[in-house]
Amino acid sequence: MGLAVVLFIIGIILIVKGGDFFVDAASWMAEVSGIPKFVVGATVVSLATTLPELLVSSMAAADGKVDMAIGNAIGSVTANTGMIMAIGVFFMLPVMKRKQLLPKGILLLMTVGALWFLSMGGSLTIRESIVLLVIFIVFIIINVMEAKEGAALNTDEKPDHSGPVILANIGKFVFGAAGIVVGSQLLVDNGSFIAAELGVPEKVIALTAVAIGTSLPELVTTITAIIKKQSSLSVGNIIGANIIDCALILPVCAMISKGSIEVSRSTIYLDMPVCALVSAIMLVPSFFTQKFQKWQALTAFVVYIVYLVMVCV
Repeated sequence: MGLAVVLFIIGIILIVKGGDFFVDAASWMAEVSGIPKFVVGATVVSLATTLPELLVSSMAAADGKVDMAIGNAIGSVTANTGMIMAIGVFFMLPVMKRKQLLPKGILLLMTVGALWFLSMGGSLTIRESIVLLVIFIVFIIINVMEAKEGAALNTDEKPDHSGPVILANIGKFVFGAAGIVVGSQLLVDNGSFIAAELGVPEKVIALTAVAIGTSLPELVTTITAIIKKQSSLSVGNIIGANIIDCALILPVCAMISKGSIEVSRSTIYLDMPVCALVSAIMLVPSFFTQKFQKWQALTAFVVYIVYLVMVCV
């Protein structure tokens, strides 16, 4: 038991540090190309920071731990929005252009709503997963179009891309990815073992410790963004990461789980509604005001804390 706890903590540390290196390298590569920071956050950075969720959920699905696979993905979206995005908004109060926020914000709400609706029958099949994958493809197309437009208009000075800097970032990319992979495996294996030893359902550990643990790269990115006053990078990262969690990770899990994953009643009637609620609180008012406000962050955070209490009691 003691060894499992130590390995679990090592897994989280590897994910955080690996995610940190990976995000730094991915951001540098994107910035060299002149892509706007919001688009960088919504694509390259969010793809990087969702690697832990993808790996954890995929490995859990392959091992038949369906509750952990679903709980991790849904729990990560709720944690990203109700905790991490709320923290970022509370301290930064970012102002966003409607042209940037509206398409991706609506797409996120559509993704969460579609996942909830498609899971109502108690399972998510490959046929239903295709609907979510279509949303993911639309998300990628929107970002590619914005990236091309932004790169064409961007006249900012590019970061250093000399030989040593390129090698350093390649090293960060490789070691960061390795840390994420190894850390994810440690997290799944030892998280399941600890849950079994303590008599805690896998779903609870997935929605709390594992979900928050795999969301730590997003938290690291948000804290770094607060320090560096890069609010658009943080918001783009979280919105993009949430879309990837719902529209890519769970369909992949369905395919790994022989074409279908079972969705429990508590996930349908508690986890997904809370996920939709915190997403709506953080996004819908901002569609009209083009800015985030502290009351949104506080409300979403309180909802998230109440939800954690309900799950764990």
